[in-house]
Amino acid sequence: MNAIAPDGLALASKSFVELLFHWELTKPEDVYLVQPDAEGTARSYSWVVVADQVRRMAGYLKTLDLPPGSRIALLGKNSAHWVMADLAIWVAGHVSVPIYPTLDADNFGYVLEHSEAALLFIGKLDGNGDNWAQLGPAIPSGLPCIRLPFSPEVDAPHWEKLVAAAMPLLQPVAPEPSALATIIYTSGSTGRPKGVMHSFQSMSAILEGTRAEFGFTEQERFLSYLPLAHTAERAYIECLSLYCGSQVFFAWSLDTFRADLQRARPTAFFSVPRLWSKFQAGVNAQIAPWLQRWLFNIPLLGRRVKRGVLAGLGLEHARLAITGSAPLPPEVFRWYQRLGLEMKEVYGMTENFGYSHGIRRDGAVHGCIGRANPGVSCKLSDTGEILVKSPGGMLGYYKNPEKTTEDLTADGYLRTGDLGELDAAGRLRITGRSKDLFKTAKGKYVPPAPIEQQLGNHPLVEVCCVCGEGMPQPVALLVLSDSARAEAADLRAREAMTLELEDLGRKVNAGVPKETALHCLVVVRESWSIDSGLLTPTMKIKRHEIERHYSAQIALWSNSRTAVLWE
Repeated sequence: MNAIAPDGLALASKSFVELLFHWELTKPEDVYLVQPDAEGTARSYSWVVVADQVRRMAGYLKTLDLPPGSRIALLGKNSAHWVMADLAIWVAGHVSVPIYPTLDADNFGYVLEHSEAALLFIGKLDGNGDNWAQLGPAIPSGLPCIRLPFSPEVDAPHWEKLVAAAMPLLQPVAPEPSALATIIYTSGSTGRPKGVMHSFQSMSAILEGTRAEFGFTEQERFLSYLPLAHTAERAYIECLSLYCGSQVFFAWSLDTFRADLQRARPTAFFSVPRLWSKFQAGVNAQIAPWLQRWLFNIPLLGRRVKRGVLAGLGLEHARLAITGSAPLPPEVFRWYQRLGLEMKEVYGMTENFGYSHGIRRDGAVHGCIGRANPGVSCKLSDTGEILVKSPGGMLGYYKNPEKTTEDLTADGYLRTGDLGELDAAGRLRITGRSKDLFKTAKGKYVPPAPIEQQLGNHPLVEVCCVCGEGMPQPVALLVLSDSARAEAADLRAREAMTLELEDLGRKVNAGVPKETALHCLVVVRESWSIDSGLLTPTMKIKRHEIERHYSAQIALWSNSRTAVLWE
């Protein structure tokens, strides 16, 4: 272990622990974290306050005499104290294990047991958009817990009381770069969550390349609302803010999201395609698309209208928008570009700490995810699988050396499980998942992802799943967007949607081989959710669970003679 040197080190070589204390010394009174409450009142935490609370909690953790490197779990929605708890775990010399607050009780218990968690921080949870009703009773009776602010009422000591009474750890030591920092459990779309082990080095090695590529500075303002238990938010918000010395604001709830966004006025905003599409749909509901196109083309007025639209979204100060986790529909991408908001699409995995590919400053090419990030090598296997070697590469899977050997090549490339193509300029196009391929009764393999992407680009469709293993032809299950589902209650509106979806099906089928064309589109009755077990905590479809859920109906639908069915 190395004694912490508050200065004299380049930021690129500092651990997150050192970075915290660097900013404490260089700009102690500047605000780092801004946390709202249910009433809309926001509390600001300066770098010196954050560092003091982290030191004191680390001091308390030291009094527990846990073995060095003990795993400490962290359950809760995003909050200022989630970040502080993560830092305190590291300052005390332990390993953090973030847990999705939307996880089901069975997998929650599995993660706690598999990680051998010695302690659990319970953070911001209220039963709205989380699974606390199931998770609370599933906490093992002998597991010590600490409550963070805004946590549920449980019999455990509270952060604020512990911090007030604890002696700060005044001479913490910097962790070795190769030391295990965190175990991030995957969302479990194909079975039990896997524990991805990251060192301090693999987490920090991506930061300079990310900062340089996006041009991030100390003046950035981020809004944190995607799960911090997921790699993307952890890397692009928590770790990057520590590296750049930037501000982080938090969202309180879905109902207050607009106000939280207006408070933060982010300069860079990271989101997923679903939210970008919802933002656009909300604007379209107020200003018809044809009217937008007309207004945008009027030189002076168009500029004011565009600024007004961005201001209404809370993005008037955003110079950069980042999207990932799924393809962004091309027309949505172009819409934001016309507004003057620079869009960057990124690609990465938990196993490489979200650092793989992205659209570079020389522009986007339709259908491509971009080139490899600085320091990343990419190639394709003989079967077309994307292989990536990244400075953010994991140490391996916790307690699973067989899976580690399976997913890492002998020369250190990660087998991503994604299928892709590389063009002459090195730009990557993702064509599907190797494990998602299924065979029809006619013996034809169907790659569902490209079909799902075309269907999902339609404004009526919220999410979809193409299935049909062993059936004569595949079928597509569609969940309508919230607004479309409400309109569908009207018979005339439903008839119009049916015609629109029939046309969509014809267009999709025109671009695929006849043997793999869709037999029909099925509009399912209920929305898929994390709670229903049909979406992962990161909002990806659980394909096999969906197929199992609708297995009896799929056989009937595949024999229908109707192009669009309503469940």
